Amino acid sequence: MNFKPIPIGVENFKDIIDKGYYYVDKTLFIKDILDSKSYVNLYTRPRRFGKTLNMSMLKYYFEKTDEDNSYLFEELNISKRDEKYKEYQGQYTVISVSFKSMKQPTFEEAFIVFKELIKFEFLRHKEAIFNSNKTDSTNQDKALRFIEMKADKTEYNTSLSFLSKILADVYNKKVIILIDEYDVPLESAYFRGYYDEMVNLIRSVFESALKTNEALEFGVLTGCLRISKESIFTGLNNLDVYSIINNNCSSYFGFTEQEVVEMTEYFGINQNNDALKDWYDGYQFGETEIYNPWSILKYAKAVLNNDAMPLLAYWSNTSSNDIIHKLITEGSTDNRGIVENLINGGTISKPLYEDITYRNIDVNSDFIWSFLLHTGYLKAVKTYLVGNTVYADLVIPNREIVSIYENTIMQWFNEKLVASSREDLFNAVISGDTEKFEDILLDWLEDTISYYDTKENYYHGFLSGLLSGFKGYRAESNRENGIGRTDITLLEQRRHKLAVIIEIKVADEFPQLEQKCDEALQQIEDKQYDMPLKKDCYQKIVKYGVAFNKKSCMIKMVQE
Repeated sequence: MNFKPIPIGVENFKDIIDKGYYYVDKTLFIKDILDSKSYVNLYTRPRRFGKTLNMSMLKYYFEKTDEDNSYLFEELNISKRDEKYKEYQGQYTVISVSFKSMKQPTFEEAFIVFKELIKFEFLRHKEAIFNSNKTDSTNQDKALRFIEMKADKTEYNTSLSFLSKILADVYNKKVIILIDEYDVPLESAYFRGYYDEMVNLIRSVFESALKTNEALEFGVLTGCLRISKESIFTGLNNLDVYSIINNNCSSYFGFTEQEVVEMTEYFGINQNNDALKDWYDGYQFGETEIYNPWSILKYAKAVLNNDAMPLLAYWSNTSSNDIIHKLITEGSTDNRGIVENLINGGTISKPLYEDITYRNIDVNSDFIWSFLLHTGYLKAVKTYLVGNTVYADLVIPNREIVSIYENTIMQWFNEKLVASSREDLFNAVISGDTEKFEDILLDWLEDTISYYDTKENYYHGFLSGLLSGFKGYRAESNRENGIGRTDITLLEQRRHKLAVIIEIKVADEFPQLEQKCDEALQQIEDKQYDMPLKKDCYQKIVKYGVAFNKKSCMIKMVQE
């Protein structure tokens, strides 16, 4: 069977239909927008949940062009609805801009990208601007400055409003404005240190285009967050916000379970649907259960390509994880403890803030948890009122997101290893000072996020990292010794004076630590882990049994 191709990264609606890609039909989104009759609509969803493709769909539905695009929708759900919706099809001039590429390291570079976006949109409407007797020479000259990227900096504040008014005059009809990923430049600016300049630009553009614009029929915006405390949306009384906690339009971004079932059945890959649910489901938009669409498509492609490991964290490479890194590296011990609880399957209860400001995302405040919810790193399993404040019970939605937290923690841990001196720890280990070894290890455990579901693997990696990289010694993990594999072996390389064997155990409860230390030492003896080292003529062999229970540890030692 020749399957339809899977549209990885294809965000142009016309390409999806014309080239026969597999398409999950979201065209009833058009119906809901028309039924709402809202002046300005803002839809907030995580990255890679189909916002750009939906905005492209709206553009092709509403825009009047020389080419009739109505055929694109003939077999789709919107065409099966009331004929009244067809009256809007192909009847408007559409201004469409996406800010998703405005991620530059400086405001100056980001502003150049903004100027290029404006240039492209003026060029798209060049014929209407310059071939109509309704556009006077003054406005044509100004439009030309935008095309040549020579307009004054202040003129860009009203660039979209100016374009909409020209087009409304030419066609004697109000225009539709679509702005995709409006908050990407704000996020980038926040992490790169030019936030105030970017806020001023975005605020000015929005106020002129969406607040007091008589040429506007309606506007649609998408982003991850509703950021109103910076006054970006001040005065937009007709702004309707559809966030992840709203039921309206809850199924139009991301895949529903039924859509995933239909897709996997179509491609004949439905034998692993339970694993898909575990990895990529878990989002809750309103009352609708949602899968990550990007990861589902990537998984389907991987299975059809017979890739050995199709279940991977695909979403982790699609957007910045800076906020997770900031939470872990700059956050308080309390917040790192909360992350630890979440990774271990726990639930946290936090106030829910819809209007978030990047400037006030402080890792010591509750704002960051709402940020993580709206950007897809947490899920609200329950919302409720405490007094006049809305609270949410939050969890990590699925295994894919757990892996993002874990990988970020390991990155932070490795950075911390490089930046820290571990000489005291190393000297305690090679000298046989178990008390000092234990004390230093407890300090590291206290300051490090752990996730206990991985049991010995976590502690193994943790201790291996601490003992690696010392001159003159080689640290090995899972080395074949005797009739088994030692957890960690530390070998003096030049003269074979010292070898250290470390066996790790995990205790379910604190009182079991001593017993687990004894078991570890006994395993070293039973499996003769020291025999190959003796054959290699190591003069001194130190054996450690190390037992962990969450943030606690105990160490016992014998030596020959």
